Amino acid sequence: MPPQPEDSQPTAARPASGTRRRLGNQPFFFVLGVLAAVVFTIGWGIALFSYSGNALGQVHHQTVAWRIVSDTEARISFQTTSDSGARCLIRAYDEQHVEVGLTEVSVEGGLRNVEATIDTVRRATTVQVVSCREQGSTSETADQY
Repeated sequence: MPPQPEDSQPTAARPASGTRRRLGNQPFFFVLGVLAAVVFTIGWGIALFSYSGNALGQVHHQTVAWRIVSDTEARISFQTTSDSGARCLIRAYDEQHVEVGLTEVSVEGGLRNVEATIDTVRRATTVQVVSCREQGSTSETADQY
C-alpha cells in the first residue's frame, strides 16, 4: 500500500510563548477600585459629619414653639445644647418681616429647655432664635451678633 497522505486536519493553535494576559484579568484594577471606594466613603462620611455641626464646642439650638401673647409681647420655647453655657439672640418679626423685638438670653451649659419673653414695638407674627454662641464675658452686647 502506498503511503496515504495524513488527514489534513487543522492543528490547534498553540499559544505563543510571548502572549500577555489581558489587563482585566489582573487583580490590580479590582484592588484599585476597592481602594478608591474606601477613600470616597471615608471622605463622604467626614463631609457629612462636619456639615451636620457635630464639631466640639458648638452650641446647638432648636425652636420648640412660639406664641404671640399680645401686641407688645411674644414668647418662645427652645432647646440648647452647649458645653459651658450660651448666649442666644432672639428676634420677633411682623408680617412684613420687619424686626419688632430683640432680646438676648443667657443659658447654662448642657441640654436645656428655655422659655423667653420678647417685648415688641407692635404685634409680631414670627419669633425665632437667630443664633446661640458660647458664653463669653458679660460685657458683650447683642450688637456683636
